[in-house]
Amino acid sequence: MSCVRAVRGLAPVCGFQSLAVLSRRVSFSPRQVASDASFHSVSFSESDHPRVLITGGLGQLGVGLTKLLRKQFGKYNVILSDIRKPPAHVYQSSECQYIHTNLREIVVNNRISWLIHYSALLSAVGEANVSLARDVNITGLHNVLDVAVEHGLRLFIPSTIGAFGPMSPPNPTPDLCIQRPRTIYGVSKVHAELMGEYYHHRYGLDFRCLRYPGIISADSQPGGGTTDYAVQIFHDAVKTGNFVCNLRPDTRLPMMFIDDCLRATLEVLEAPAEVLSMRTYNISAMSFTPEELVQEIRRHLPDLQVTYETDPVRQAIADSWPIVFDDSNARSDWGWKHNYGLPELVQTMLNFTGSNFRILAKVSGT
Repeated sequence: MSCVRAVRGLAPVCGFQSLAVLSRRVSFSPRQVASDASFHSVSFSESDHPRVLITGGLGQLGVGLTKLLRKQFGKYNVILSDIRKPPAHVYQSSECQYIHTNLREIVVNNRISWLIHYSALLSAVGEANVSLARDVNITGLHNVLDVAVEHGLRLFIPSTIGAFGPMSPPNPTPDLCIQRPRTIYGVSKVHAELMGEYYHHRYGLDFRCLRYPGIISADSQPGGGTTDYAVQIFHDAVKTGNFVCNLRPDTRLPMMFIDDCLRATLEVLEAPAEVLSMRTYNISAMSFTPEELVQEIRRHLPDLQVTYETDPVRQAIADSWPIVFDDSNARSDWGWKHNYGLPELVQTMLNFTGSNFRILAKVSGT
């Protein structure tokens, strides 16, 4: 994957990617858009495939989506960007190159037609640094919206279960209802949803958005989200047989395996505009509690020991979120259908983490 670093020597910020930080250093200077302007996605008549740029791409989802899109559209049609140095396994794969330029130049010079904006600080980390989360999640969004409108891009921005709050109907939570989140992460995502839909109606921007549930992936480390327990438990179960959960055992939340999440993202990006009855959709696959997850894992690892030490910050966040996502509109409009339920999720995660652990143990000689 092509990894874009915008400015030579630009230091990462708290280990998180951010176009907001970048904007303060290279000056994106949003341009005025005429009030009667109307923009549409770039035609792909010159090529069989879109040209895709992914921002904030070294996080949990960006690397996986890059692999999927490269398989679908070809290696040289997808550019992965981030402001931080790629990890060794990405760099050593010979798929990374640096481009010392700004966002507009990347879009123009590479004839970008789709822009996927993943830069964000997640829920728990955002609460620990609200000012930084505001800069990353909101200011960076404005820069991306301006560039997308100027160049007629198809723009995808993910949202989250965190875009809902304690006043939202929890079971099920529909696409359209009162939201009122109580985290800066959730507030920024509602802002992104509304700004994207406003730009769509005002300027014709081809904006598309999915509200992700908790995403579970074996090949990435937890990144500061409230649902991260459902990733960490597999690593700890395989390595030590002991796990400390920071949520109550009865905390039910919507979840999804990463393969389903990435496929849903590709499907909504490829969907014809005329089938989309809305621009922001819920998607989901399952809802479970920590205790239900533990019991399913114990079918494979019966000696797993789990203790519960509730983190009040994460628990308060989880208690304000949906219990079950209503994603019926995604299923009816563009045919969304998940492949992984809880049994399939657990089997796949244990196979992957167990295999990786055995490889590491063999290499280290333990």
